[in-house]
Amino acid sequence: MKQLKIIGLVLLVVIVVLQFFPPKYNHSTIVTSTDFVNSFKSSDQIAQILHTSCYNCHSNNTIYPWYNKVQPIGWLLENHINTAKRTMNFSEFGSYSIKDQQNKLNAIVNLVQNDKMPLPEYALMHPEARLSKEKKNILIDYMKTLEK
Repeated sequence: MKQLKIIGLVLLVVIVVLQFFPPKYNHSTIVTSTDFVNSFKSSDQIAQILHTSCYNCHSNNTIYPWYNKVQPIGWLLENHINTAKRTMNFSEFGSYSIKDQQNKLNAIVNLVQNDKMPLPEYALMHPEARLSKEKKNILIDYMKTLEK
C-alpha cells in the first residue's frame, strides 16, 4: 500500500511538471495569398465548410479546445496537427506545384467520399465538423471542378 502511494505521488509530480512544457501552438492570424480559399477564389459556402471541417488540422491556424492546455494531451494534439499539415496545408495550398495540387484535390474527393475526412475521432469531439450529405456533395462537386 505504501508503495502505491509513492508511485501515485511520483506520477502526480511528473504530471504537474509536464504542465510547464507546453507545445508550440499552431496559431497564425495571417491569411496569405497562397491560402486555398484565396488561391481559388472559393465561395463563402465552400470557405465555411473548409474552415469548419478541415482548417483546424490542415492550416496554419488552429482553434484549440480547452483540453489542449493539459499535457501530454497538448503534445499529442500538436503532433497530430503537424502530421496533418505535412500531408496538406490549406494555408499554403497555392504554393504547391500544379501536380501536387491536383493530387491533393483528388485525395480530398476520395477521402470525403469515403468518410475518411474529417477523421471520425475528430468529428466525435467536434460535431460541427461533421459533413452532412449535402455538404459532402457540395465540397466534392467543387473539388472536382478544380481537377484538370
